[in-house]
Amino acid sequence: MIDSAQNPALEEEFPTGLPEELRGLPEGVPRHDPDDRIESAVIRRLVGNWHRRATVKRDEPDLDELFEIDRPDYPEGILPFHDHPTYRALDPAKKSEVLSWAWIAYNRHTIMAEQKVANPAFALVMEGEYPMLQDEALNISLAQAMVDEQYHTLMHLNASAVTRRRRGRAMPDNDLPMSHTAREHLRLRDAAPERWQKSLTTLAFATVSEISINAYLDLLADDPDIQPVNSSTAKLHNRDEYCHASISAVLAEVVHDKLDEEKQRYFRDMLFEGLEAFVATDYTTWHRVMDLTGIEGGHEMLADCRAETSRKRLVRDYTGLHTLIERMGVQDLVEFDWSKSHVAGGAGETLR
Repeated sequence: MIDSAQNPALEEEFPTGLPEELRGLPEGVPRHDPDDRIESAVIRRLVGNWHRRATVKRDEPDLDELFEIDRPDYPEGILPFHDHPTYRALDPAKKSEVLSWAWIAYNRHTIMAEQKVANPAFALVMEGEYPMLQDEALNISLAQAMVDEQYHTLMHLNASAVTRRRRGRAMPDNDLPMSHTAREHLRLRDAAPERWQKSLTTLAFATVSEISINAYLDLLADDPDIQPVNSSTAKLHNRDEYCHASISAVLAEVVHDKLDEEKQRYFRDMLFEGLEAFVATDYTTWHRVMDLTGIEGGHEMLADCRAETSRKRLVRDYTGLHTLIERMGVQDLVEFDWSKSHVAGGAGETLR
């Protein structure tokens, strides 16, 4: 647990004692760095937005002034086609446009995970869908998590907005399709004939999203070369998700333990459906980006990439689900090929 008395930085930030909502964080989880001008600006801007809605006037920093126009908006190296001849032949301006769209899509994907999957699952629990989870403290923590998710949505909306302003491109979010994860969740949920199946589908997808999203956010949070506003947005979001991962893992364990054998099997199946959806490259979105940017040969380029089975998925770190399955004690009951995934072990990281 975090102890402010043993941490001078926390003691300075919270001189009257650590807030209740932070006391349960695992030791080592980073907090907001008040000395980082980018992070501080993002936080103050968000706080300013909330205060304005409460009719309190307040100056806020201008994120546009912190935007470094010569920095790329997204890491070129994780584009699924970064090494394809068609992309490599593009002029710098067109590459910049693609990278901007990649950042807009990244934000949209993140927002969809919060709005279409995580919050609906938390709401199901709070509404009493799972009688074994009726606990006042749990409901309070879920309500806090739902507020966090709305806050994250605001963060990513702001980040997309400043990109549009500084790049001088419209790039509306709604020009992009619903994310692959959200589409798969909707498809499987709507196809399920029973209410319990629909509910478990939503809970399973939310579990995967919440325990795996750190690996997704890490793709940008730890990149020193991209737009600082963008990396800081991912970094700040990432910190909250350490807490949410713990909450979601507990929910999944308790629910799974109380289900009968048929429902347990269904829930496990949906966990892996959720993982497959979460880590997949969203080619539907990329095809739309090719339309929006007008790249000649863009669709053929994506077809080439999709046909290459050796190409890596965007997210390969399955540590969250692997750990959850072990904690459930059902690793011998699942059939899943971990060999192409990255799983962090207790004594270090290994590639399985």
